[in-house]
Amino acid sequence: MQFSANLNVMIKAARAAGRSLVKDFREVENLQVSTKGAGDFVSKADIAAEEIIKEELMEARPNYGWIGEEGGAQEGKDPTRRWIVDPLDGTTNYLHGLPHWAISIALEHKGEVVAGVIFDAAKDEMFIAEKGAGAWMNQTRLRASGRSRMIESIFATGLPFGGRSDLPATLQDLARLLPATAGVRRFGSAALDLAYVAAGRYDGYWERRLNSWDIAAGLVIAKEAGAFVQPIDPAGNILEDGELIVANEQIFEKFAKVIRD
Repeated sequence: MQFSANLNVMIKAARAAGRSLVKDFREVENLQVSTKGAGDFVSKADIAAEEIIKEELMEARPNYGWIGEEGGAQEGKDPTRRWIVDPLDGTTNYLHGLPHWAISIALEHKGEVVAGVIFDAAKDEMFIAEKGAGAWMNQTRLRASGRSRMIESIFATGLPFGGRSDLPATLQDLARLLPATAGVRRFGSAALDLAYVAAGRYDGYWERRLNSWDIAAGLVIAKEAGAFVQPIDPAGNILEDGELIVANEQIFEKFAKVIRD
């Protein structure tokens, strides 16, 4: 597989941050006794990972813009390109010693995500895609699932936690969706939810109130694996509104109808 120079830079940055996070993840288990200690430790791990990624990417492409979960936005000399980075998607899992979290790096060009890397460092699974070049996990080509019956399909979402106003809408979604499907999963990482749709592990995914860095890389990976990706509001903008519906081609319309109703 021949990847572009930009994608190789992204992979290198993800691996460097992954090494740092895995090392710290082994320490997390020792910190479970102290809530504050573990929380502080994880936020330091998160910030350190973002600094590693930023250093790698900006050294290779000093003119590109940047938006990261921890460090905010920065205009680049090249106004058409920017990196969109989440150094640790699944922070709560990480904090609890659950090995389901990922690094997400996307490259946006003129408002469109053209390349994405999601690295699940705990499982050594690197999900990669570039516009027009397909999606891959390590050396394997990714394809969205071929299931066509909702009752045989499983879906992923995020469930609103303390203080979030979108709980009623999500509960309504679940009330409509659960009776029609083989189940709904909530694993706590939007980036990996999208990667898993690309890999055919989930048949569909939907969520509201996400940030651009949670989903940017996953968008291009899911699309390149053949999944359909749309905003929940057909007139909306996924990266700006943080709402999306993703599924394989066969069940997309049925699934989208349930969520949009």
